[in-house]
Amino acid sequence: MSSAMDSQRLTEEEQLEIRERLSEIDKNGDGHIDLKELREALDLCGLKIAGYQSRLIEEEYKNSKKTKINGKLTYDEFEKLICDLRANDIANTFKTAVSKRENLQHLGGTSHASNAGTTHSVRLEEQLAFSDWINSNLQHDPDLGKLLPIDPEGKQLYEKVQNGILLCKIINHSCPDTIDERVINKGKLTLYTKLENLTLALNSASGIGCNVINIDAHSLEKGTPHLVLGLLWQIIRIGLFNQITLEHCPGLTTLLGEDEKIDDLMKLSPEAILLRWVNYHLERAGTHRRVTNFQSDITDSEVYTYLLKQIAPADADVNMDALSERDLHSRAEIMLQQAAKLKCRSFVTPQDVVNGVYKLNLAFVANLFNNHPRLEQTNGAIEGYETIEETREERTYRNWINSMGVSPHVNWLYSDLADGLIVFQLYDIIKPGVVSWTRVHPGAGKKSSIRSFQDPTIADGKVVIDLIDAIKPGAINYDLVKTGGTEDDNLANAKYAISMSRKAGARVYALPEDITEVKPKMIMTVFACLMALDYIPNMDSANRQ
Repeated sequence: MSSAMDSQRLTEEEQLEIRERLSEIDKNGDGHIDLKELREALDLCGLKIAGYQSRLIEEEYKNSKKTKINGKLTYDEFEKLICDLRANDIANTFKTAVSKRENLQHLGGTSHASNAGTTHSVRLEEQLAFSDWINSNLQHDPDLGKLLPIDPEGKQLYEKVQNGILLCKIINHSCPDTIDERVINKGKLTLYTKLENLTLALNSASGIGCNVINIDAHSLEKGTPHLVLGLLWQIIRIGLFNQITLEHCPGLTTLLGEDEKIDDLMKLSPEAILLRWVNYHLERAGTHRRVTNFQSDITDSEVYTYLLKQIAPADADVNMDALSERDLHSRAEIMLQQAAKLKCRSFVTPQDVVNGVYKLNLAFVANLFNNHPRLEQTNGAIEGYETIEETREERTYRNWINSMGVSPHVNWLYSDLADGLIVFQLYDIIKPGVVSWTRVHPGAGKKSSIRSFQDPTIADGKVVIDLIDAIKPGAINYDLVKTGGTEDDNLANAKYAISMSRKAGARVYALPEDITEVKPKMIMTVFACLMALDYIPNMDSANRQ
């Protein structure tokens, strides 16, 4: 794969945005896009192609083995298609556009990718949320008296950032003392002094880990909306996530599972920690509900209602009246009224909750955590904490790596760089073309994971099935995989896993019951056989080279 193609790799936020949009097409929620809906799906994700091109792509997929399921694309396959289309410079032929969606403002412009022009989308809900956050958190700053409050409904947000002062203040709010405020130009400003402030803000944002590639002082001085919102989100997110650490909240150790140690916690992203935190309180609340994302799992406000009740102080008078309301929009409003009692009604409106807007719901939960974690305090020193506490030098390296625009975001150097993929990205960013991406082995993108050979999640057989598909891409027919979680479903999956292991070439001697009953020694032999299957052909190939 060429460096140019790799440069089209989707960022983590782009992947989340795409999956949010695809949910509008994937009505049955099976995680697949029909080929007949391909053109509509590409249109939703900002790639307009001609009808004949759509038909050519459909025919190519029908006549090849590119898809695991005939006639359908998984989300991962669809994302790869987008990367391929970008790499083939499709934007040079067809105007890039985003679909006409509610709450999106469309802004015309030009770019190097297309002389015909591009269309950037601006989420109005983000504009409202960020304006409200700025008003709430910086309203008492004496230097901002003439800039605040910002009218969330109009264009004021993009106008108020143009002199750079507001951006510098936001950075210092998220990461205190990043900027010596004596350096900020104030008073009567010329174009030159405004650009100095904006340059200061951009370099400081880069210093705390923001990716400011393709953003310059002149773009911000013009108040370019999509660039302003993108930068603001990065700064605000960093400020919210900075407090989700053992240093700020030692009680995070409460979220560790059996056989887990502190370094396992350090490997988790802030989003993953927040998911654990929410599920921890849901379990304590006695409800069966659990969350795996901050999109579809929270749209009915039920999870939030339980969470708010669980973390609220006894004298806060937080109630669960929202659960008695059937209308989802009204229920979300009642839930947010309870959040207001905790002074945490930030980032989301009822509509944002119902729509499952990822960024804003993530920020809402992070704000709840920062203000009301309600985790049991550990007694005494935390074992091993001294060895994993991030040093200033490590933080500097991490921030620099993130500022280069790598994906996914690096949260902990010693785990996130372990597979080498981030390092390869850095090589290719610093010296484009130096990495031969055909020789790089990316992850399979599977969600399954285990902590030990005694992990009860092994019982449903899915982790073995996913491993087979990772070793032999496309080998598994996921239509045959059961998701009910019953004993019969688990046994059927285990039988399928054993048979597919043998079909792939692994000499597996374990029985399906060994998987469903989680027999650790026999399960170890299954993984050992699959490891040998994967390793030996690769070793032979390496020796031939």
